[in-house]
Amino acid sequence: MSIKSKFKTFFFLDDEYDYKEEEIVEEELEPVKQSPKAQPAQKNNIVSLQSVQKSSKMVLVEPRVYAEAQDIADHLKNRRAVVVNLQRIEKDQAKRIVDFLSGTVYAIGGDIQKIGTDIFLCTPDNIEISGNISQMMQEQDFENTRW
Repeated sequence: MSIKSKFKTFFFLDDEYDYKEEEIVEEELEPVKQSPKAQPAQKNNIVSLQSVQKSSKMVLVEPRVYAEAQDIADHLKNRRAVVVNLQRIEKDQAKRIVDFLSGTVYAIGGDIQKIGTDIFLCTPDNIEISGNISQMMQEQDFENTRW
């Protein structure tokens, strides 16, 4: 079967059209040798599951000074979740850190949540937070809050 007839049968139904099959004389060509570099790369359509789902990291940080807020923001920009414990820092500096991180989280489309007394969870956009801390824990935080 010639190439032309193969194309005709592929694109048209044989019942509808009646074509005269023309024979095409194919010359025998010598195979062209290609160097290994000139050969086209084979496309591999198989994707391993390990490359699809990379492991996520969570970083625990307990800053002592405001200058460490930039390090926390760098973790967020690198798509890592950060738990920030602000219990050992002065109240004014803790507020400044929370303000800085709120701006960073907003810029990357993430989320920031208070999960305990002076403890915050900051997440980038690739991590979704679901659920709430229990009502009892929130009431205790309300009584003991520094904010």
